[in-house]
Amino acid sequence: MESMVPAGNPIRWLGQQLFNRQNPAVFFDPLLEVVNPLWVRRYLPAQVIGITEETHDIRTFELRPASRWGGFRPGQHLNLNVEIDGRWYARPFTLSCAPQQWRRRGTITLTVKKVPDGVVTGWMHDRMAVGDVVGITEAFGDEPNPRPDEPALFIAGGSGITPALSQLSAMSEQGRDAPVTLLYFVRTEKDVIRRETLEHLQQQLPQLTLKVVVSEPAGRVPEYLNEDHLRQIEGLGHHECFVCGPPGMMRAAGELLESSGVSPDQIHRTFFVAATPADGGDAEAGGTVTFARSSHEVLVEDGRSLLEVAEEAGLNPRYGCRMGICHQCSCRKSSGVVMNRLTGRASSPGEETIQLCISSPRGPVSLDL
Repeated sequence: MESMVPAGNPIRWLGQQLFNRQNPAVFFDPLLEVVNPLWVRRYLPAQVIGITEETHDIRTFELRPASRWGGFRPGQHLNLNVEIDGRWYARPFTLSCAPQQWRRRGTITLTVKKVPDGVVTGWMHDRMAVGDVVGITEAFGDEPNPRPDEPALFIAGGSGITPALSQLSAMSEQGRDAPVTLLYFVRTEKDVIRRETLEHLQQQLPQLTLKVVVSEPAGRVPEYLNEDHLRQIEGLGHHECFVCGPPGMMRAAGELLESSGVSPDQIHRTFFVAATPADGGDAEAGGTVTFARSSHEVLVEDGRSLLEVAEEAGLNPRYGCRMGICHQCSCRKSSGVVMNRLTGRASSPGEETIQLCISSPRGPVSLDL
């Protein structure tokens, strides 16, 4: 007689039949939430164990993820999943600590700015409390990290300091021979984030040169990133450069670095804002977009993202942050040129993987979607 139990895991199969769930373990979640909320299975939980006020609009949240969480690399991100007034929201945040903290203490930190009218960041600042349990995802992001034997430059503005904090903290744990410079731009002295951490890093990393630039000092001329800041860095053309901050600063940093002899391949950018067309007056914007698997064809006459085009065509592509961080909307482009809405750079015309949320068509484009 032929067995009705499929090959593989018969216990899991039996649980699926008894509880009518793809993952039978979640049947016990109501009980587990009472015993230990970090044991629940329907999502990856993390408990808030500390909240530190950094500035008037920045707080650092220390979380203890469930032990099954997979850890992270310096500069990576995760999605935070929270339930607010009966609705679930997901937002990406950059980890602001070194991986060694997770390995030694089982905790991680997120340093979060309260965004005006931001549903999630507002809730985190106003209502999140020690003891609360939130959902997180595994860490993601393929941002490179400085090699220990090559000089590095970090240019950060405001809350854009968070990836640099993670990377510099990891350097202080691992040791480093090559010089590293951090140019950190803030509006006022009161806006310096994680000041004690920065001072500790200076002590632990003798190779670190830290310069905090107050852009809008009281009673003095405003100071923004300029050529003079870069001229002070010896051998700038040999540095790996990491930039994160407001869009205007990001654009200025890229232009100044390239004009100072830094190759575009040596400039790495982390964006924290939703993508908008880099050049709204681009006459080449638009084109015919073919969604090959869905047999859809759409004529685009402006600089909308391919994610928006797909959704308006009735498709339901996977997405997460919608700002080029999480890579959940990555899709295979079989042909055509697209423009990266964050950097303003055009892709090659051949087959490659692109991110739908930050890509706009420049002529005919075919996607495997």
